[in-house]
Amino acid sequence: MVIKNVGAMDAGIRALLGVALLAVSAALNERPLLAVGAGLIALVVIGTALFRICPLYMLVGANTCPRDVRASRR
Repeated sequence: MVIKNVGAMDAGIRALLGVALLAVSAALNERPLLAVGAGLIALVVIGTALFRICPLYMLVGANTCPRDVRASRR
C-alpha cells in the first residue's frame, strides 16, 4: 500500500500550477516543442495533486501530510 505524502495545501498549489502550465501550453502556438513540454509537466503536476503521491518526495523522504492523516493511512 502506498502512503500519501502530499498534503491538502500542497495539492492545491500543485493543481493551480498545473492549470497555469496548461494555459501556457495552450498559448505557445509558435513553439510546439515548448508547448508539449509544458503540457507534459502540467499533467505530471496535476497527477501528483490528484493522487496525493509524489515520487520525488518518496526519494527525499519528505511528507507534507498532517501527522494524524499519516497514522490513519497505515
